[in-house]
Amino acid sequence: MDSRDNMYVTFKLDEEYCAFPIENVISIEKIQARTRVPNSPNFLEGVINLRGDVIALINLRKKLGIPEIPLDKDTRVIIVNCGDIAAGIIVDASSEVMEIDDSKIDDAQLTEENKNHNYIKGIGKTDTGIITILKVEEIFKN
Repeated sequence: MDSRDNMYVTFKLDEEYCAFPIENVISIEKIQARTRVPNSPNFLEGVINLRGDVIALINLRKKLGIPEIPLDKDTRVIIVNCGDIAAGIIVDASSEVMEIDDSKIDDAQLTEENKNHNYIKGIGKTDTGIITILKVEEIFKN
């Protein structure tokens, strides 16, 4: 078993804690100046130059239909990859890296009315609360 199995990078989005599998996370960055991309989807905040690489920024609140809030000092960009593609995911705040054993992750019991059901991989139960584990590959889709 890889030492990264069951490891997740957690972050805050609205009043909830969410996570990405650590194998999809490249780095966590502070928000920075970005260049807008004309005629792009509303959730695409633009692109940044990150150490010589052009990275698209996806606003996760917009992507999931959560009301927007102003970006502030706590706002973070989680640089994630899915295959050969990398993007920055804008979140309210980053939290920590934590291990969540597979036995503590339940399938999401969601209804078809929930438009975000495709984004959810599972619900992790920890000593500190519930963490929604998201699918990076679904966030990359239009």
